[in-house]
Amino acid sequence: MSLVGVIGGGAWGTALAQVAAEGGDTLLWAREPEVVESVNGAHENRLFLPSIPLNPAIGATGDLAALADCSMLLVVTPAQHMRSVLESMPRLEMPLILCSKGMEEATTLLMHEVAREAQPAAPIAIVSGPTFAHEVAARLPAAVTLAVEEQSVGEAIRARLARPWFRPYLSDDLTGAEIGGAVKNVLAIACGVVEGRRLGLNARSALISRGFAEMTRFGLARGARRDTLAGLSGLGDLVLTCSSTSSRNFSLGKGLGEGRSAAELLADRRTVAEGAHTAPVLKRAADSAGVDMPIVGAVCALLAGEASVDEVVERLLSRPLKAEVH
Repeated sequence: MSLVGVIGGGAWGTALAQVAAEGGDTLLWAREPEVVESVNGAHENRLFLPSIPLNPAIGATGDLAALADCSMLLVVTPAQHMRSVLESMPRLEMPLILCSKGMEEATTLLMHEVAREAQPAAPIAIVSGPTFAHEVAARLPAAVTLAVEEQSVGEAIRARLARPWFRPYLSDDLTGAEIGGAVKNVLAIACGVVEGRRLGLNARSALISRGFAEMTRFGLARGARRDTLAGLSGLGDLVLTCSSTSSRNFSLGKGLGEGRSAAELLADRRTVAEGAHTAPVLKRAADSAGVDMPIVGAVCALLAGEASVDEVVERLLSRPLKAEVH
């Protein structure tokens, strides 16, 4: 079978390597030498995904040039590093399957828009959906959206990655698949605040529903389809991420709700809570498009230390009442 490359040796990159390795040899690029050593020597990523035995078909490297012979690349770098990593590579023509969730800070571009600028000759695909890395790596059932403009490319990717326990559903709506993943990370911080402040399950359910309305408004303004936003990469991922402390973004919000500062919570994390980086970028993009996203604005105020939890909750609860569909 064809060699699959994975760029990014964190938990999610390692989990996706585990998926790909079921179908043949897989090469995982990691920035950290200890990850390369652990994967090659012990078939485990002890730094980011401990206690999960890895398929022996997974090899690891710290050299991006070693990925030149791959038939496709799963790109799992943090959103703010996507451009620099892709621009550091030679001209690529194999499919790039983007698996990071966020928006570029300097441009407010989505990841597929960044990749098109950085590697214009490569077909671009998006994998996004309700997935926790440790569950995927342990071969527990999961389903994702696989968004790609050319159906033949999508079918080739699906044939290489699909497993009975990992089910990709094809779409041609790259924008919709990405917006769901970016916005839900910010909303998960808000849901974590509700949990940390002990505001109750009613409040969390209402926030998920109203947050989904914000996601939909913004997505439609950017050209996404409503059915994509209501699918695995939008509503499905939103429900998962807003409901579990396994979510880094939810855990960040929970800490804020308990009274800790954003600076303290983000200082020592080896893993990235993408929602903290996405929130101000998303707010800027929404403001520019004239899209009302009050929950996103509240998260931004908390992260910037501009308001306390009690203040942002009061602001949200004192907003004018209006029709639900607006």
